[in-house]
Amino acid sequence: MNTETIVAALKQVRESKPLVVNITNYVVMNNSANALLALGASPIMAHSQHEMAEMMSFAGALVINIGTLDSAWTPRMIHAVEQANLNKKTVVLDPVGCGASALRTETSRQIAAWAESLIIRGNASEIIALAGERAQSKGVDALDSSEAALGAARYLVEAYNCNVVVSGATDYIVTSQSEVQLNNGHEMMPYVTGMGCSLSALTGAFAAVGENTGLAAAAVMGVVGEIAAERAKGPGSLQVEILDALYQLDEATLLKRLKIS
Repeated sequence: MNTETIVAALKQVRESKPLVVNITNYVVMNNSANALLALGASPIMAHSQHEMAEMMSFAGALVINIGTLDSAWTPRMIHAVEQANLNKKTVVLDPVGCGASALRTETSRQIAAWAESLIIRGNASEIIALAGERAQSKGVDALDSSEAALGAARYLVEAYNCNVVVSGATDYIVTSQSEVQLNNGHEMMPYVTGMGCSLSALTGAFAAVGENTGLAAAAVMGVVGEIAAERAKGPGSLQVEILDALYQLDEATLLKRLKIS
């Protein structure tokens, strides 16, 4: 995907304002919803099985984030994936803390296997653990470099017929056709909870308009992170500045700042 296509995807999201269904964790619901709104999409946090068939009939994509997973959430997530499959909608899986516990790892693999159109977005340790390799992790934080997860990402692409976004100091977008490297972002971003979760939500918005690689969302998030860090005094103000930068991002700024290879 070239830079012009990324810009076109951003324009399409803002024009169509797709509805993105999120089954996400209690820590980041507000962050993810605000990020989607600032981008120009329409979020809904829907966890009930009783409305999921109706929701997925008109939503653009489904984002599943296992950050506060328990036994009650798993059947809801699987049911939501079934409805996404029936309606030919893309599922974005954020396997938060995959590898930190057997529950998280097994649930992530179950969801990945069930989804028919899938993007996996995680940090390096989560991607490595999901692929079945030994990963270094501390809770939900990655201790592996994103480059170290490339082999695992390639395995997941083949195993689940999906696309994979590996987030880190450098982001990698891995598909069956290509591998793209992004070098945007800022070192302050990991000090704000839910940065990756917001990226997963944005990935759902772009998937809803047909951008199923995850590249456009990662590009946008990296660029706005840089812009926000230039204005912020610390992690607290960074959260606010990222929302403002998402809202204000224009095509020229995105093209000028994007570091892609």
